[in-house]
Amino acid sequence: MPRAQLYLYLLTTYFSKRIASSVPMNVRMEVQVAARHGILASFIVGTRLSTLLGFENHPTFGTLVQDISAKGYSVQENVLPLALGALIMAELQSENVTSRFKKAGVGRHKDFHVNELIRTDTISWIDGDTAAGAAWGVWTGEMQVLLNEQLFLGLFTFESHFAHYGKGDFYLTHHDAFKGEGNRRLSIVMYLNPNWLAADAGELVLHVGVGEAEVAIKVAPKFGTLVAFLSEDIPHEVLVTEADRFSIAGWFRVNGSHVIL
Repeated sequence: MPRAQLYLYLLTTYFSKRIASSVPMNVRMEVQVAARHGILASFIVGTRLSTLLGFENHPTFGTLVQDISAKGYSVQENVLPLALGALIMAELQSENVTSRFKKAGVGRHKDFHVNELIRTDTISWIDGDTAAGAAWGVWTGEMQVLLNEQLFLGLFTFESHFAHYGKGDFYLTHHDAFKGEGNRRLSIVMYLNPNWLAADAGELVLHVGVGEAEVAIKVAPKFGTLVAFLSEDIPHEVLVTEADRFSIAGWFRVNGSHVIL
């Protein structure tokens, strides 16, 4: 999709009645003025999408770089930008997403299969053909640029999907990548659950360290919490959930790796 069309589509979605209130006032006013004067297209083309959405130089990314460098993982609460969160939540409730949820599997290539003894969640892959998908791609793209500049990780591509865990669902301890295979380098999870309660359970558990030095880091899947970790180094699990639990799971890959859907 050409950049101008993409921006126009995103802004059109922005100003739908459903989520217009989440758009920063200065952006809303500027675009409305531009639209009235018939110059919306030129305004859009001349503006970086990351700047328009307020993603550029996001402080979350600086903390992420520091954490990954120091300990291999990062947990940050309340970091999902307001406008992006509104787009994602609207998309999550749309038929475009809900109709595409399917049982998640384990294994790669010919070994891929569904095994409900290991995981019971469902997933819906995200692409860049919707406003939410495009905005999410911009935000994670800004993240990727800074991680490569500061940590030289060689991140090349990114893939992600919505994940849904219903009551009783879980995912046993696993790695997102295996040593030496050069596929997934960094994993991220963004949680999408407003008003999550301790009784709802469903925590993500990062197993950090080895042997007697291992520490279990529990993360409640509260809305706007971002978790990132080195895919090869940190095994993790999702505990049994007692309520509907939604997130986006994503992986940055190095060059030469293959996306398996």
